[in-house]
Amino acid sequence: FAVGDLGPGTIDFLDFLVASGQRIWQTLPLGPTGYGDSPYSLLSAFAGNPLLISPESLVADRLLDEDDLADAPAFDPAKVDFEAARAWKALVLRQSYQRSQHYQDAALRESFQAFCDEQRNWLDDYALFMALKAHFNGKTWTDWPRPYAMRDPEALAGARNSLSDEIAFHAYAQFQFFHQWLLLRASAHARNIRIMGDLAIFVAHDSADVWAHQELFRLDDNGRPAVVAGVPPDYFSETGQRWGNPIYRWDALAADGYRWWIARVQQALQLQDLLRLDHFRGFEAYWEIPGEAETAVSGHWEPGPGEALFTAIREALGDVPFVAEDLGVITPEVVALRKRLKLPGMRVLQFGFGSDASNGFLPHNYSRNTVVYTGTHDNDTTRGWFASLAPSERGHALEYLRSNERDIVWDMIRAAEASVANIAILPLQDPLELGSEARMNYPSKSEHNWAWRCPPNLLTPAVAARLTELATLYGRAPTGRQQHSDE
Repeated sequence: FAVGDLGPGTIDFLDFLVASGQRIWQTLPLGPTGYGDSPYSLLSAFAGNPLLISPESLVADRLLDEDDLADAPAFDPAKVDFEAARAWKALVLRQSYQRSQHYQDAALRESFQAFCDEQRNWLDDYALFMALKAHFNGKTWTDWPRPYAMRDPEALAGARNSLSDEIAFHAYAQFQFFHQWLLLRASAHARNIRIMGDLAIFVAHDSADVWAHQELFRLDDNGRPAVVAGVPPDYFSETGQRWGNPIYRWDALAADGYRWWIARVQQALQLQDLLRLDHFRGFEAYWEIPGEAETAVSGHWEPGPGEALFTAIREALGDVPFVAEDLGVITPEVVALRKRLKLPGMRVLQFGFGSDASNGFLPHNYSRNTVVYTGTHDNDTTRGWFASLAPSERGHALEYLRSNERDIVWDMIRAAEASVANIAILPLQDPLELGSEARMNYPSKSEHNWAWRCPPNLLTPAVAARLTELATLYGRAPTGRQQHSDE
C-alpha cells in the first residue's frame, strides 16, 4: 500500500530477520513527516506516522471492509510516491475513523479513551496542531493568524470546539499507530528481535513541539527561528549543511529540569529497545547558524547541555540504552563526554579507506563498546560507494578486505561482523547488493530522498542463508556464543 506498513508484510520481514540470524532491527525515526518527507523533519517528536498504519490490520479489527481496499492504486514496489500515498491512506484512515464512530464496541472505545488519557501530555497539542494546520491549508504555523500561532487561549478554545471532529480524527490515527506498533514490537520480542530507534537531537520548526513549547526554543517575536542548526563544511558538502531546525533554549530546559526531554525519551522507550542519539556531538557543542543565512558557512560552535541532560534523564528513567551517533567533526571533548556516559559510539566502514592504518573507522582500531555499520542512510549503498571511489581508495579497500572486487559488498559485511564491535548493523540495501539507485538519502539535497522501498521478492532464502552463515561464524546469531555482554 505505497509505503509499507505495520501489517502482515512487516511480520514477514521479522521472519526474514530470524531466518537470517539477526537480533536487532534498526529503524529511522517513526514520526509523521513534514518538509521533504524526511524522518528527521517531523511534525511531532512524539507522534507516529499515520502512513505506516496497516489497512489490512484495520480490516482484521473490523474497522474497514475488504472492499474498502479494492481501489488501492498500483503503487511502485521499489519507490515511494509520498503524495499519492498520503492521498490514498488519508481516505482509508478517514473511512476507518467514521466506522469507529458507529462501531458499538465498548472495548474499543475504552482503549481509545485510555490511550488519550495516557498520552495527553503531547497528544492534545498534536491533534489540535494538525487540525489547525489542515484548517489553514497546510501553512507553517507561523503563517497562521497570530492568535492561533501565538496560542491565544480564547482562540485555541474556539478551535477545539469548531474543529473537534478533525482533532478526534488525528487522535484516532495515533491510537491506531500505537496499537499496531506495540503489537509489532511484541511480535519482534517473541522472535528475540530487539528494535533500535532513532532520536534526532533537534526537532522541526513546523512541528507541534515548537508551536506548543515556544518558550523552549530560540525564536523571534513572530515565532520564527532566530538561529538554526546544521553542521560546518564536511565530507558531504563544501558549504556545510543548514538543517533549519530551531535551537533549544538550553537554559530554559535546564531550569525546568529537562522535563520535555525526559518525556521525549520516555515516549521513545515505549516503542523501542535501544535508542540511537542522532548528532550526539551536538550535546557537547552544536553548530549555530544565523536564521537568515542561506548556508552553514557563517555558523559557529556553541556549548550544548553536556552531561547535565543525561544525568537528569538517568535520574528520571534509569540507565537508558543509548547509542551515540558520534560522526562528523568530533573533538576530544565529544569523545570524553561519550566515555563519561559509557555510551557506545558508531563506526562506518565506508569512511575507513581514505587515509592510513591509523584511521579510526578501520576495524582493527575499534573498541568493543562500538556499533559498526557498512554505511548509513546518509551514505551511498556499499556497491554504489565502491563504484565511485578514487583509484587509491579502491586499492586500499581491496587490499585491506582481501577482496576480489566481485564480492566487495559481502567482504565489507564480513569485515563489520568480524570486528570486535558489540553490534554490527547492515543497511538492508547491502546484503541485497543494490547500487546507487537504492540510496536512501543525499544529505546535501533537500528533495528526492527517503523514497527507496524494498520489494519483498528480494528477501530470499539465499540472502538469509548467507547472513546466517556470517552471523553464526562471528558469534552474532542468537544461537552463537556472544562476544560480550555489555551492549
